[in-house]
Amino acid sequence: MTQPNPQGLHHVTAIAGDPQRNLDFYHGVLGLRLVKQTVNFDAPDTYHLYFGDEVGSPGSIMTFFPAPGAPSGRHGAGQATTTGFSVPSTALGWWDERLRRLGVEVLAREERGDEDVLALSDPDGLRLELVADARGDTRTPWEAGPVPAEVAIRGLSHVTLTEHHRDRTAAHLTEQLGFRVDAEHGHRTRFVTGQGAVGQRVDVLARPDAPRGLVAAGTVHHIAWRAPERATQERWRAALAESGVDLTPIVDRQYFTSIYFREPGGVLFEIATDTPGFATDEVVAELGRELRLPPWLEPQRERIAASLPALALPGDPGDHAPASAGVPSAEGPR
Repeated sequence: MTQPNPQGLHHVTAIAGDPQRNLDFYHGVLGLRLVKQTVNFDAPDTYHLYFGDEVGSPGSIMTFFPAPGAPSGRHGAGQATTTGFSVPSTALGWWDERLRRLGVEVLAREERGDEDVLALSDPDGLRLELVADARGDTRTPWEAGPVPAEVAIRGLSHVTLTEHHRDRTAAHLTEQLGFRVDAEHGHRTRFVTGQGAVGQRVDVLARPDAPRGLVAAGTVHHIAWRAPERATQERWRAALAESGVDLTPIVDRQYFTSIYFREPGGVLFEIATDTPGFATDEVVAELGRELRLPPWLEPQRERIAASLPALALPGDPGDHAPASAGVPSAEGPR
């Protein structure tokens, strides 16, 4: 059986510490919209916060399981070690100035082929890159956020996997997931799908001497690839199972359905559907404003809500994004 070709990244999910600090950074500093405030369906005493563009389009989404007091993880092999966000080709100087002005350390700036890359970390130590690609990104940003639309994040650009053994992961990507090699730069190999546009890229970084990664606060939990709908996801699952991949059943995540499996190096992969999306239980204008629970958790709403720390949402009285982000202003230069 031939598997469908992937459409690119759907979302990246990471572990965080304090949920307010997480919200303050990804909204107040990076300018992403909180599109869904829910819980980890497998551990409902923990938030699951979704950030993205105006509607949480597949390919724009970064999500977090934030847990106050969570121990720090360790970056290393068998992990998705860097998440890239796409910004307009002329915007990186603006972002460099903004981050420095807001007290966010810029770790490096480098050219990588057609890309200009700004490296930074979030407050928990998660490694991020802002990527300005000379070839452009036609996706529409969230226009009502704290960052001007002309320089705002368009969505995910790529992820970087760090591996002890590149060949095994490369074979999995090309033979079982339908990616193809696009470029090689030293120890870094880029794989692409579709047209190879932003959001359709994954880099594999060969690091034989790297320590084994430990998933905890400041590290990626899993990365998800896009399937347009359930029927395609079912075909993909059948093809992967036929090729010997150990997968979960299809799981209902309310806003999409998912299957999970590990690639040979140990990174947890997900295939998630584009449908039904985040406007299934609240209107677009109110996305992220209230705690949403799936029907099977609604009977426990009172207990779950009492177990979660209160969040000061953007625009709420007492919204303290600048202070808790550790920066003088959440707006930055315009």
